[in-house]
Amino acid sequence: PAAIVVGYNGLGWGRGMHPAEAQPDMPIKREGDGKSPAGIFRLSTIFGFAPPDSVSGFKLPYQHVTEVLECVDDSASKYYNRIVARDAIDSVDWQSSEKMHKITVQYQLGVTVDHNSDPVLPAGGSCIFLHIWKNANDPTSGCTAMTAENMQAIAAWLDGAQQPLLVQLTEPLYRQFKATWQLPEIGQ
Repeated sequence: PAAIVVGYNGLGWGRGMHPAEAQPDMPIKREGDGKSPAGIFRLSTIFGFAPPDSVSGFKLPYQHVTEVLECVDDSASKYYNRIVARDAIDSVDWQSSEKMHKITVQYQLGVTVDHNSDPVLPAGGSCIFLHIWKNANDPTSGCTAMTAENMQAIAAWLDGAQQPLLVQLTEPLYRQFKATWQLPEIGQ
């Protein structure tokens, strides 16, 4: 187990691999709501500040955070909820994005959480990551954050061949869906 912080407004039901009809009595995750997504989500890519030639041992694709890397959070953009290299885009159509290189502590190392990704729903929430926290008392805007040591351990442990998932639920919701979703015992 690892200590984490989530969004400053708690959790909202996310858009992931879980069945849509399973939605419990909780708010739906929306853009800018300060909630981290609840549900089951694929973990697809590791990102970080370290140059690719200095990174070894990761078993997920690695994306180098550079000064042109942005995660688009403008729901009117065709690039909404995507990490893009600004200089590789012919026509920038967004007004808002996370300039990932400017988030110097938290984005030293992270993992992309595939919330609202297939298909992308405008205003459904964007740029959701596992990443390093500022501290244990500082919630996120909607991501899930932890110590640098725990983030490093998780990034090294994830294996794309195993199709890693994030199951992020309150304990009562975990108990509610445990049998139906064939979830493991907590702590295993």
